[in-house]
Amino acid sequence: MTALKYYQDSYLQTLDAVVLSVDDAMVELDQTIFYPLGGGQPGDTGHISGANKTSDIIDTRKDRQTGSIYHQLADETHGFEIGDKVTLTIDWDRRYKHMRMHSAMHLLGSLIPVPVTGGSVGAEKSRLDFDLGDYQIDKDNLTLKINLLIDGAHEVEFGEISEQFLNENPDLVRTMSVQPPRGAGNIRTVRIKDVDYQPCGGTHVNNVSEIGRVRISKIENKGKRNRRVHIVFD
Repeated sequence: MTALKYYQDSYLQTLDAVVLSVDDAMVELDQTIFYPLGGGQPGDTGHISGANKTSDIIDTRKDRQTGSIYHQLADETHGFEIGDKVTLTIDWDRRYKHMRMHSAMHLLGSLIPVPVTGGSVGAEKSRLDFDLGDYQIDKDNLTLKINLLIDGAHEVEFGEISEQFLNENPDLVRTMSVQPPRGAGNIRTVRIKDVDYQPCGGTHVNNVSEIGRVRISKIENKGKRNRRVHIVFD
């Protein structure tokens, strides 16, 4: 099983690892700093080198049945073999934007007290979908409020809860369309101090001040009750 070093330190940009398995363009390692696609956040990209070989990593995926993390290389003729010692280098600019955006989306969710029906993290823009009902929102007002939270420089803390605790506190899960995975042990949590607390498997900044200025660029009507809120870096 791959050790998930991005949970121990989301700011790591390079890591030495060993190849555990190879399946065409998919390479599994004993440890990784690359986050796999999930929870609305894209899989990381970057570079792998070692044993006189090198390749770009164009995506990272997780096998939902086994939990294995696979790094998708740019081509199947990469030449990496089981046992090779390699060095990973992450596309840090892209990853850090994902971290900032994902934390910004938690702030946005804290400002709209209704269920979340979906979402997507991007490096330049992101979105959250809300089951808004009769609740009213305004993009200028949301922009003002979210930037005030960012200016508050709230620390971000990471922890774990048991499946039993989550079952007893179902309101912790804001997203209706995605439930935290069960059966793999404790569930990771993200707390933005004095603002938001929820289960989340994504990567985040350590302090919301790192997000920088953001703007609610658009609010779309996606049905009788659903509204899609777009957020961008300003």
